[in-house]
Amino acid sequence: MDPIELPEPDPDGKMSVERAVATRASRRSFARAPVTIEDISQVLWAAQGLTHVRDGVEMRAAPSAGATYPLVVFLEVTSGGRADLDRGLYRYDPGRHVLESELDGAVHDGLTQAALGQEVVRDAPTTIVLAANYERTRRQYPKQGDRYVHMEAGHAAENVHLVCESRGLNTCPVGAFTGADVADALELPARLEPLYLLPFGRRATRK
Repeated sequence: MDPIELPEPDPDGKMSVERAVATRASRRSFARAPVTIEDISQVLWAAQGLTHVRDGVEMRAAPSAGATYPLVVFLEVTSGGRADLDRGLYRYDPGRHVLESELDGAVHDGLTQAALGQEVVRDAPTTIVLAANYERTRRQYPKQGDRYVHMEAGHAAENVHLVCESRGLNTCPVGAFTGADVADALELPARLEPLYLLPFGRRATRK
């Protein structure tokens, strides 16, 4: 399958960073409507998208120790999550700002079970999965590499949360899951360890 090109991210949102911080909250319910491809583009860009070039290195939206960038961003889409994206699992390519299909078909039930059956994952039309290749950072920072990877996952998740807030989307960071079961459900390679789930969708009336 050919890569799915995403709309160019918009660096000028309608809400200030301060306002997004002030109103940010974990919201666990979603409207019965698909997210837009523009929303998907913006949220993925906030997680790991390219922002500028420094000394010949492409820098991303979230800080990374030594620009080692150990995180890999996946997008799980349910049936009806987005009209022009088939249900399944996609991998975000920051360099080209495209989605690459990883798994066709339903993986949502497996992901929900891996997340201990939580409703926020079950009901979400789309979920970002942050996984890490620790060796990318450990090679440069043998003693502190794991800590830096975890810090970077937090940076990326907060970016996602604030962009969702600025765009009127609901999201709730999820850490309660069995990593091995997430890896199995998404058929991740052994080098990648799941660190974070970020289900998101259109805002429902009730928080």
